[in-house]
Amino acid sequence: MSIKKAAAAALVAALGVTSLAACGTDDVRGEAGKTDQPAPKTVTLVSHDSFNASKEVLADFTKQTGFTVKVLKSGDAGEAVNKEILTKGSPQGDVFFGVDNTLLSRALDNGIFVPYEAKGLDRVPAAYQLDKEHRVTPIDSGDICVNYDKKYFADKKLAPPQTFDDLVKPAYKNLLVVENPELSSPGLGFLLGTAAEYGDDGWQDYWKKLKANGVKTVDSWELAYNQEFSGSAGGKQAKADRPLVVSYASSPPAEVLYGEPQPKVAPTGVSTGTCFRQIEFAGLLNGAKNPEGGKALIDFLISKKFQEDMPLQMFVNPVAKDAALPELFTKHGVVVEKPETMAPEKIAEKRDPWIQQWSSLVLK
Repeated sequence: MSIKKAAAAALVAALGVTSLAACGTDDVRGEAGKTDQPAPKTVTLVSHDSFNASKEVLADFTKQTGFTVKVLKSGDAGEAVNKEILTKGSPQGDVFFGVDNTLLSRALDNGIFVPYEAKGLDRVPAAYQLDKEHRVTPIDSGDICVNYDKKYFADKKLAPPQTFDDLVKPAYKNLLVVENPELSSPGLGFLLGTAAEYGDDGWQDYWKKLKANGVKTVDSWELAYNQEFSGSAGGKQAKADRPLVVSYASSPPAEVLYGEPQPKVAPTGVSTGTCFRQIEFAGLLNGAKNPEGGKALIDFLISKKFQEDMPLQMFVNPVAKDAALPELFTKHGVVVEKPETMAPEKIAEKRDPWIQQWSSLVLK
């Protein structure tokens, strides 16, 4: 949606600007915290396309700090991280939001962030704080899972799949659409979930079975969920024909909230035996023009006010212990008791070779 998060992107109007052009000159760049001019009153947040926040909440940040937030949306999470790596030291903005645990080591190893220990971090459980140097701050969590179109399976009198094993059964042939893990964080999370389930040497055979069972791959969550998945509002308009998609455990509440008319029951369900836990982070970009504004924004992202705004804006779980979830989120969302997980060190070691192997298996 990281987290996430994912379902909101096509269901609500995009917030902020979409220009990706970096502006300014080198004399106001350099390391974060060092500028030759007074800090500007605008702080620029670079993120994936699914970032969203209430106007009232961002206005409150401006009232508190004097900084106005400008949002630059930069594609899916994987694409957005890659763009920041390419512009390292001369970034598009001041803060990056949306790098998750599947891509974290790539961002850290390439030095796109500088350390900053956020105010209020003591309210975030240690389990979410994966970088001891505080180059990134945990903001939200969510579970990447297969979602299913309830009506399709009811009409076919077919039980929806619940586990990874189910997805390769003949009954579900040509029904699943996934995202390319090289470009998409949900796609990468799903790949890592299969590796966690079947082991370093077993996931390849599993994907061979998925391919033989007609899995379809597209480049982004946006395409998968809103163009290929028959259960989403966008998919219905596009006359999509795939009733299974890799999305999030929190996608069903989005379908309820933005349904017209609003349904009493979510039209989509979650295959809870196919989930991988995702944590999303924000970090102060190396070379930020407004590092003070960036630090203030990171503090705000873990504030109770922003954390409680996130669930119905980006459909993710807050990480702050004092943040409450809204009733609609808890009523129509799914709690995944035992998601697949993987140590960040192992993700760092295996991610790129696994993606290469996946590409050879699935795309060729």
